[in-house]
Amino acid sequence: MSPEQHRIRQLIWVYAGDLSTDLDAATWLQTAAHLRHQGWQLTLITTTADASATGVTQIQGVEVLALHAPPIWLFGKLLFHARVAALILAQRRALSAVLFHEMSALWLLPLRLLGRRGPRLVMDTRTLFMAADETTTRKDRLRARYFAAMQWLGNRLAHGRLCITPAMAETCRIPKTKLWGIWPSGVDRETFAVAPGARHWPQHNSPIEIVYIGSLHKERNLSSLCFAVRNANLERPRFRLTLIGDGSERPQLERQVLRSGGAIQLIPPVAHSAVPELLAQAHVGALPFPDEQKFRVSSPIKLFEYMASGLPILATRIRCHTDVLGERPYVYWADGADIEALLDALEQLWRTRFWLSRLGQQAARDAVAWSWEASAKRLSDALDAHLPPLPTPLPRAASTGRDQAQLAALKLSRGTDEWI
Repeated sequence: MSPEQHRIRQLIWVYAGDLSTDLDAATWLQTAAHLRHQGWQLTLITTTADASATGVTQIQGVEVLALHAPPIWLFGKLLFHARVAALILAQRRALSAVLFHEMSALWLLPLRLLGRRGPRLVMDTRTLFMAADETTTRKDRLRARYFAAMQWLGNRLAHGRLCITPAMAETCRIPKTKLWGIWPSGVDRETFAVAPGARHWPQHNSPIEIVYIGSLHKERNLSSLCFAVRNANLERPRFRLTLIGDGSERPQLERQVLRSGGAIQLIPPVAHSAVPELLAQAHVGALPFPDEQKFRVSSPIKLFEYMASGLPILATRIRCHTDVLGERPYVYWADGADIEALLDALEQLWRTRFWLSRLGQQAARDAVAWSWEASAKRLSDALDAHLPPLPTPLPRAASTGRDQAQLAALKLSRGTDEWI
Protein backbone atom coordinates (compact mmCIF):
# COMPACT_ATOMS: atom_id res chain seq x y z
CA MET A 1 0.00 0.00 0.00
CA SER A 2 1.36 3.39 -0.97
CA PRO A 3 1.89 6.30 1.46
CA GLU A 4 -0.85 8.17 -0.42
CA GLN A 5 -3.34 5.43 0.49
CA HIS A 6 -2.16 5.54 4.11
CA ARG A 7 -2.99 9.23 4.22
CA ILE A 8 -6.58 8.41 3.38
CA ARG A 9 -6.84 6.04 6.32
CA GLN A 10 -7.71 7.78 9.59
CA LEU A 11 -6.85 6.07 12.87
CA ILE A 12 -7.63 6.87 16.49
CA TRP A 13 -5.41 5.27 19.11
CA VAL A 14 -6.73 5.40 22.68
CA TYR A 15 -4.39 5.28 25.67
CA ALA A 16 -6.35 5.27 28.94
CA GLY A 17 -3.39 6.45 31.03
CA ASP A 18 -1.30 9.62 31.05
CA LEU A 19 1.46 9.51 28.44
CA SER A 20 3.20 12.46 30.08
CA THR A 21 4.00 10.43 33.21
CA ASP A 22 3.61 6.69 32.53
CA LEU A 23 6.87 4.73 32.39
CA ASP A 24 5.89 2.73 29.30
CA ALA A 25 4.80 5.79 27.33
CA ALA A 26 7.51 5.19 24.70
CA THR A 27 5.52 2.24 23.33
CA TRP A 28 2.75 4.56 22.18
CA LEU A 29 4.69 7.74 21.54
CA GLN A 30 7.52 6.19 19.54
CA THR A 31 5.23 3.90 17.55
CA ALA A 32 2.79 6.72 16.80
CA ALA A 33 5.62 8.91 15.54
CA HIS A 34 6.88 6.19 13.20
CA LEU A 35 3.37 5.35 11.96
CA ARG A 36 2.92 8.99 11.00
CA HIS A 37 6.31 8.90 9.29
CA GLN A 38 5.09 5.88 7.35
CA GLY A 39 2.10 7.89 6.14
CA TRP A 40 -0.73 7.10 8.54
CA GLN A 41 -3.10 9.84 9.73
CA LEU A 42 -3.19 9.06 13.44
CA THR A 43 -4.80 10.74 16.44
CA LEU A 44 -3.19 9.50 19.66
CA ILE A 45 -5.45 10.18 22.65
CA THR A 46 -4.27 10.30 26.26
CA THR A 47 -5.67 11.43 29.60
CA THR A 48 -4.75 14.45 31.67
CA ALA A 49 -5.81 15.37 35.19
CA ASP A 50 -5.27 19.05 34.39
CA ALA A 51 -8.46 20.46 32.89
CA SER A 52 -6.53 23.42 31.48
CA ALA A 53 -4.16 21.12 29.54
CA THR A 54 -6.76 19.55 27.26
CA GLY A 55 -6.45 19.68 23.50
CA VAL A 56 -3.66 18.99 21.04
CA THR A 57 -0.25 19.07 22.73
CA GLN A 58 3.25 17.62 22.45
CA ILE A 59 4.75 14.90 24.65
CA GLN A 60 8.40 14.06 23.99
CA GLY A 61 8.03 15.74 20.62
CA VAL A 62 5.00 13.65 19.58
CA GLU A 63 1.60 15.22 18.96
CA VAL A 64 -1.20 13.86 21.17
CA LEU A 65 -4.77 14.82 21.97
CA ALA A 66 -5.18 15.17 25.76
CA LEU A 67 -8.67 14.70 27.23
CA HIS A 68 -9.48 15.59 30.81
CA ALA A 69 -10.12 12.75 33.25
CA PRO A 70 -10.60 13.60 36.95
CA PRO A 71 -8.40 11.53 39.31
CA ILE A 72 -11.46 9.63 40.60
CA TRP A 73 -10.89 6.22 39.12
CA LEU A 74 -14.28 4.96 37.92
CA PHE A 75 -15.80 8.39 37.27
CA GLY A 76 -12.61 9.56 35.55
CA LYS A 77 -12.52 6.52 33.24
CA LEU A 78 -16.21 6.91 32.44
CA LEU A 79 -15.86 10.59 31.59
CA PHE A 80 -12.70 10.05 29.54
CA HIS A 81 -14.20 7.27 27.44
CA ALA A 82 -17.45 9.17 26.97
CA ARG A 83 -15.42 11.96 25.40
CA VAL A 84 -13.46 9.48 23.29
CA ALA A 85 -16.69 7.85 22.10
CA ALA A 86 -18.12 11.26 21.19
CA LEU A 87 -15.01 12.03 19.18
CA ILE A 88 -15.25 8.67 17.38
CA LEU A 89 -18.93 9.19 16.60
CA ALA A 90 -18.22 12.64 15.19
CA GLN A 91 -15.60 11.17 12.82
CA ARG A 92 -17.12 7.76 12.16
CA ARG A 93 -17.48 8.28 8.40
CA ALA A 94 -13.78 9.13 7.97
CA LEU A 95 -12.26 6.73 10.53
CA SER A 96 -10.80 3.42 9.40
CA ALA A 97 -9.99 1.99 12.82
CA VAL A 98 -9.84 2.61 16.56
CA LEU A 99 -6.99 0.98 18.49
CA PHE A 100 -7.27 0.46 22.26
CA HIS A 101 -6.24 -1.92 25.03
CA GLU A 102 -8.19 -3.84 27.66
CA MET A 103 -8.73 -0.89 29.98
CA SER A 104 -10.83 0.76 27.26
CA ALA A 105 -12.62 -2.35 25.99
CA LEU A 106 -15.70 -2.12 28.23
CA TRP A 107 -16.38 1.43 27.06
CA LEU A 108 -15.51 1.18 23.38
CA LEU A 109 -16.66 -2.28 22.29
CA PRO A 110 -20.34 -1.16 22.35
CA LEU A 111 -19.46 0.92 19.28
CA ARG A 112 -19.86 -2.34 17.37
CA LEU A 113 -23.54 -1.38 17.33
CA LEU A 114 -22.65 1.14 14.61
CA GLY A 115 -22.23 -1.79 12.26
CA ARG A 116 -20.77 -0.92 8.87
CA ARG A 117 -21.14 2.79 9.60
CA GLY A 118 -18.46 2.62 12.27
CA PRO A 119 -14.68 2.11 12.22
CA ARG A 120 -12.99 -1.22 12.84
CA LEU A 121 -12.40 -1.79 16.57
CA VAL A 122 -8.98 -3.31 17.22
CA MET A 123 -7.98 -4.40 20.72
CA ASP A 124 -4.26 -4.53 21.54
CA THR A 125 -2.74 -6.58 24.38
CA ARG A 126 0.69 -5.57 25.70
CA THR A 127 0.68 -7.01 29.22
CA LEU A 128 -0.73 -10.04 31.01
CA PHE A 129 -2.21 -9.09 34.36
CA MET A 130 -1.88 -11.90 36.91
CA ALA A 131 -2.80 -11.92 40.59
CA ALA A 132 -1.86 -15.39 41.68
CA ASP A 133 0.41 -15.07 44.72
CA GLU A 134 -0.44 -14.50 48.36
CA THR A 135 0.72 -10.86 48.38
CA THR A 136 -1.97 -9.63 45.99
CA THR A 137 -4.74 -7.44 47.31
CA ARG A 138 -8.47 -7.62 46.70
CA LYS A 139 -8.07 -4.75 44.25
CA ASP A 140 -5.44 -6.74 42.35
CA ARG A 141 -7.74 -9.75 42.13
CA LEU A 142 -10.62 -7.63 40.87
CA ARG A 143 -8.32 -6.06 38.29
CA ALA A 144 -7.18 -9.50 37.13
CA ARG A 145 -10.82 -10.61 36.73
CA TYR A 146 -11.60 -7.44 34.79
CA PHE A 147 -8.74 -8.04 32.37
CA ALA A 148 -9.80 -11.67 31.91
CA ALA A 149 -13.36 -10.57 31.16
CA MET A 150 -12.12 -7.99 28.65
CA GLN A 151 -10.04 -10.67 26.94
CA TRP A 152 -13.17 -12.76 26.57
CA LEU A 153 -15.17 -9.82 25.22
CA GLY A 154 -12.38 -8.75 22.88
CA ASN A 155 -12.12 -12.21 21.37
CA ARG A 156 -15.82 -12.05 20.53
CA LEU A 157 -16.69 -8.41 19.84
CA ALA A 158 -13.54 -6.71 18.52
CA HIS A 159 -13.09 -6.71 14.76
CA GLY A 160 -9.44 -7.62 15.30
CA ARG A 161 -6.80 -8.31 17.94
CA LEU A 162 -3.16 -7.29 18.17
CA CYS A 163 -0.55 -8.71 20.56
CA ILE A 164 2.95 -8.01 21.75
CA THR A 165 4.21 -11.60 21.17
CA PRO A 166 2.94 -14.89 19.68
CA ALA A 167 3.08 -16.38 23.19
CA MET A 168 0.74 -13.65 24.43
CA ALA A 169 -1.73 -14.40 21.64
CA GLU A 170 -1.70 -18.08 22.60
CA THR A 171 -2.16 -17.33 26.30
CA CYS A 172 -5.10 -15.00 25.54
CA ARG A 173 -6.61 -17.71 23.29
CA ILE A 174 -7.15 -15.27 20.46
CA PRO A 175 -8.84 -17.01 17.52
CA LYS A 176 -6.67 -17.08 14.40
CA THR A 177 -9.43 -15.32 12.49
CA LYS A 178 -9.28 -12.44 14.98
CA LEU A 179 -5.50 -12.09 15.28
CA TRP A 180 -4.49 -9.25 12.96
CA GLY A 181 -0.83 -9.22 13.87
CA ILE A 182 2.06 -9.19 16.34
CA TRP A 183 4.08 -6.06 17.08
CA PRO A 184 6.69 -6.28 19.85
CA SER A 185 8.39 -3.66 21.99
CA GLY A 186 11.28 -1.78 20.45
CA VAL A 187 14.28 0.40 21.06
CA ASP A 188 15.37 3.84 19.92
CA ARG A 189 18.64 2.77 18.32
CA GLU A 190 19.95 6.32 17.99
CA THR A 191 19.73 6.83 21.76
CA PHE A 192 21.94 3.80 22.46
CA ALA A 193 24.31 4.19 19.51
CA VAL A 194 26.70 6.22 21.71
CA ALA A 195 27.52 3.21 23.92
CA PRO A 196 29.70 1.08 21.58
CA GLY A 197 32.13 3.90 20.83
CA ALA A 198 32.61 4.73 24.51
CA ARG A 199 33.14 1.16 25.70
CA HIS A 200 36.53 -0.29 26.77
CA TRP A 201 36.54 -4.06 26.40
CA PRO A 202 38.30 -6.25 29.01
CA GLN A 203 41.98 -6.92 28.46
CA HIS A 204 43.78 -10.19 29.29
CA ASN A 205 42.47 -11.38 32.68
CA SER A 206 40.67 -8.20 33.77
CA PRO A 207 37.11 -8.72 35.06
CA ILE A 208 34.11 -8.80 32.73
CA GLU A 209 31.53 -6.17 33.64
CA ILE A 210 27.98 -7.56 33.68
CA VAL A 211 25.00 -5.23 34.00
CA TYR A 212 21.32 -5.67 34.80
CA ILE A 213 18.88 -2.75 34.55
CA GLY A 214 15.28 -3.13 35.68
CA SER A 215 13.14 -3.87 38.69
CA LEU A 216 14.73 -5.71 41.61
CA HIS A 217 11.77 -7.89 42.52
CA LYS A 218 12.18 -11.45 43.74
CA GLU A 219 10.70 -13.00 40.60
CA ARG A 220 13.55 -11.50 38.51
CA ASN A 221 15.90 -14.17 39.92
CA LEU A 222 18.70 -11.74 40.71
CA SER A 223 19.81 -13.48 43.90
CA SER A 224 20.64 -16.60 41.90
CA LEU A 225 22.69 -14.50 39.49
CA CYS A 226 24.55 -12.94 42.44
CA PHE A 227 25.33 -16.39 43.89
CA ALA A 228 26.57 -17.55 40.47
CA VAL A 229 28.89 -14.54 40.15
CA ARG A 230 30.27 -15.05 43.65
CA ASN A 231 30.92 -18.75 42.94
CA ALA A 232 32.59 -17.91 39.63
CA ASN A 233 34.94 -15.57 41.49
CA LEU A 234 36.09 -18.06 44.15
CA GLU A 235 39.52 -18.59 42.59
CA ARG A 236 40.09 -15.12 41.16
CA PRO A 237 37.99 -12.02 40.37
CA ARG A 238 36.63 -12.73 36.89
CA PHE A 239 33.27 -10.92 36.93
CA ARG A 240 31.77 -7.75 38.34
CA LEU A 241 27.98 -7.42 38.45
CA THR A 242 26.12 -4.10 38.57
CA LEU A 243 22.40 -4.11 39.38
CA ILE A 244 20.54 -0.88 38.60
CA GLY A 245 17.00 -0.36 39.86
CA ASP A 246 14.78 -0.87 42.87
CA GLY A 247 12.29 -3.43 44.13
CA SER A 248 11.19 -5.80 46.86
CA GLU A 249 14.37 -7.91 46.82
CA ARG A 250 16.72 -4.99 47.39
CA PRO A 251 17.41 -5.85 51.10
CA GLN A 252 18.49 -9.39 50.16
CA LEU A 253 20.62 -8.07 47.30
CA GLU A 254 22.32 -5.61 49.65
CA ARG A 255 23.44 -8.59 51.72
CA GLN A 256 24.85 -10.18 48.57
CA VAL A 257 26.80 -6.97 47.92
CA LEU A 258 28.37 -7.11 51.40
CA ARG A 259 29.46 -10.74 50.88
CA SER A 260 30.78 -10.27 47.34
CA GLY A 261 34.10 -8.61 48.17
CA GLY A 262 33.31 -5.73 45.82
CA ALA A 263 32.24 -7.91 42.88
CA ILE A 264 28.59 -6.81 43.09
CA GLN A 265 27.23 -3.30 43.36
CA LEU A 266 23.76 -1.83 43.58
CA ILE A 267 22.83 1.46 41.94
CA PRO A 268 19.49 3.22 42.52
CA PRO A 269 17.14 3.74 39.54
CA VAL A 270 18.35 6.28 36.99
CA ALA A 271 16.63 8.41 34.38
CA HIS A 272 16.24 6.65 31.04
CA SER A 273 18.50 9.25 29.46
CA ALA A 274 21.36 8.03 31.69
CA VAL A 275 21.01 4.36 30.69
CA PRO A 276 23.19 4.45 27.52
CA GLU A 277 26.13 5.86 29.47
CA LEU A 278 25.82 3.10 32.09
CA LEU A 279 25.59 0.42 29.40
CA ALA A 280 28.75 1.83 27.81
CA GLN A 281 30.61 0.86 31.00
CA ALA A 282 29.48 -2.78 30.74
CA HIS A 283 30.59 -5.73 28.62
CA VAL A 284 27.55 -8.03 28.91
CA GLY A 285 23.84 -7.49 29.61
CA ALA A 286 22.10 -9.98 31.92
CA LEU A 287 18.53 -11.34 31.77
CA PRO A 288 18.31 -14.12 34.40
CA PHE A 289 14.50 -14.50 34.43
CA PRO A 290 12.87 -17.84 35.35
CA ASP A 291 10.65 -19.81 32.98
CA GLU A 292 7.32 -18.39 34.17
CA GLN A 293 4.31 -17.33 32.16
CA LYS A 294 4.61 -13.59 32.81
CA PHE A 295 8.11 -13.68 31.31
CA ARG A 296 7.33 -16.11 28.47
CA VAL A 297 4.68 -13.82 27.00
CA SER A 298 6.67 -10.60 27.32
CA SER A 299 8.65 -8.62 24.76
CA PRO A 300 11.89 -7.86 26.65
CA ILE A 301 12.62 -4.20 25.96
CA LYS A 302 15.84 -4.35 28.04
CA LEU A 303 17.12 -7.07 25.72
CA PHE A 304 16.67 -4.71 22.77
CA GLU A 305 18.45 -1.92 24.65
CA TYR A 306 21.38 -4.22 25.44
CA MET A 307 21.60 -5.20 21.76
CA ALA A 308 21.35 -1.61 20.51
CA SER A 309 24.18 -0.61 22.87
CA GLY A 310 26.41 -3.34 21.43
CA LEU A 311 26.36 -5.77 24.36
CA PRO A 312 26.51 -9.55 24.18
CA ILE A 313 23.77 -11.15 26.28
CA LEU A 314 23.70 -13.60 29.18
CA ALA A 315 20.13 -14.96 29.30
CA THR A 316 18.03 -17.84 30.50
CA ARG A 317 16.68 -20.08 27.76
CA ILE A 318 13.02 -19.06 27.98
CA ARG A 319 10.64 -18.28 25.14
CA CYS A 320 10.69 -14.48 25.30
CA HIS A 321 14.48 -14.66 24.83
CA THR A 322 14.71 -17.55 22.36
CA ASP A 323 12.01 -16.07 20.08
CA VAL A 324 14.25 -13.01 19.64
CA LEU A 325 17.76 -14.45 19.83
CA GLY A 326 17.40 -17.96 18.40
CA GLU A 327 20.94 -19.30 18.21
CA ARG A 328 22.73 -15.98 17.76
CA PRO A 329 26.41 -16.31 18.68
CA TYR A 330 26.38 -13.28 21.00
CA VAL A 331 24.03 -14.89 23.53
CA TYR A 332 25.35 -17.00 26.42
CA TRP A 333 22.53 -19.33 27.35
CA ALA A 334 21.73 -20.53 30.84
CA ASP A 335 19.60 -23.66 30.40
CA GLY A 336 17.81 -22.94 33.67
CA ALA A 337 17.35 -20.15 36.18
CA ASP A 338 19.20 -21.98 38.96
CA ILE A 339 22.65 -21.04 40.22
CA GLU A 340 24.38 -23.99 38.50
CA ALA A 341 22.94 -23.14 35.06
CA LEU A 342 23.89 -19.47 35.44
CA LEU A 343 27.38 -20.48 36.57
CA ASP A 344 27.78 -22.68 33.46
CA ALA A 345 26.86 -19.68 31.27
CA LEU A 346 29.41 -17.54 33.11
CA GLU A 347 32.12 -20.16 32.55
CA GLN A 348 31.32 -20.18 28.83
CA LEU A 349 31.48 -16.38 28.83
CA TRP A 350 34.91 -16.36 30.47
CA ARG A 351 36.33 -18.91 27.99
CA THR A 352 35.30 -16.76 25.00
CA ARG A 353 35.92 -13.31 26.54
CA PHE A 354 38.30 -12.21 23.79
CA TRP A 355 35.44 -12.38 21.27
CA LEU A 356 33.16 -10.00 23.14
CA SER A 357 33.90 -6.95 21.01
CA ARG A 358 33.05 -8.72 17.76
CA LEU A 359 29.93 -10.31 19.27
CA GLY A 360 28.75 -6.92 20.51
CA GLN A 361 29.04 -5.50 17.01
CA GLN A 362 26.75 -8.23 15.67
CA ALA A 363 24.24 -7.61 18.47
CA ALA A 364 24.10 -3.92 17.51
CA ARG A 365 23.49 -4.83 13.86
CA ASP A 366 20.67 -7.19 14.79
CA ALA A 367 18.99 -4.46 16.87
CA VAL A 368 17.78 -2.90 13.58
CA ALA A 369 15.07 -5.58 13.44
CA TRP A 370 13.88 -4.64 16.95
CA SER A 371 13.74 -0.85 16.67
CA TRP A 372 10.55 1.13 17.25
CA GLU A 373 10.56 1.85 13.52
CA ALA A 374 10.52 -1.89 12.75
CA SER A 375 7.81 -2.46 15.36
CA ALA A 376 5.66 0.29 13.83
CA LYS A 377 6.17 -1.31 10.40
CA ARG A 378 4.82 -4.61 11.74
CA LEU A 379 1.78 -2.78 13.12
CA SER A 380 1.31 -0.90 9.86
CA ASP A 381 1.46 -4.14 7.86
CA ALA A 382 -1.10 -5.77 10.16
CA LEU A 383 -3.54 -2.91 9.67
CA ASP A 384 -2.93 -2.83 5.91
CA ALA A 385 -3.69 -6.52 5.62
CA HIS A 386 -7.00 -6.45 7.51
CA LEU A 387 -8.66 -3.08 7.03
CA PRO A 388 -11.34 -3.10 4.32
CA PRO A 389 -10.64 -1.79 0.81
CA LEU A 390 -10.33 1.96 0.58
CA PRO A 391 -13.13 4.03 -0.95
CA THR A 392 -12.55 6.41 -3.82
CA PRO A 393 -10.26 9.23 -2.59
CA LEU A 394 -12.03 12.39 -1.48
CA PRO A 395 -11.78 15.54 -3.63
CA ARG A 396 -8.88 17.80 -2.69
CA ALA A 397 -11.24 20.44 -1.34
CA ALA A 398 -12.85 18.02 1.10
CA SER A 399 -11.57 18.06 4.67
CA THR A 400 -9.43 15.15 5.80
CA GLY A 401 -9.84 13.10 8.96
CA ARG A 402 -6.87 14.99 10.40
CA ASP A 403 -8.72 18.28 9.83
CA GLN A 404 -11.70 16.79 11.65
CA ALA A 405 -9.46 15.62 14.49
CA GLN A 406 -7.99 19.10 14.88
CA LEU A 407 -11.48 20.62 14.88
CA ALA A 408 -12.67 18.09 17.44
CA ALA A 409 -9.62 18.79 19.59
CA LEU A 410 -10.34 22.51 19.45
CA LYS A 411 -13.91 21.93 20.58
CA LEU A 412 -12.75 19.62 23.33
CA SER A 413 -10.23 22.15 24.57
CA ARG A 414 -12.87 24.87 24.66
CA GLY A 415 -15.40 22.84 26.51
CA THR A 416 -15.59 19.06 26.63
CA ASP A 417 -19.06 18.96 28.15
CA GLU A 418 -20.67 19.59 24.76
CA TRP A 419 -19.46 16.17 23.62
CA ILE A 420 -21.36 14.24 26.26
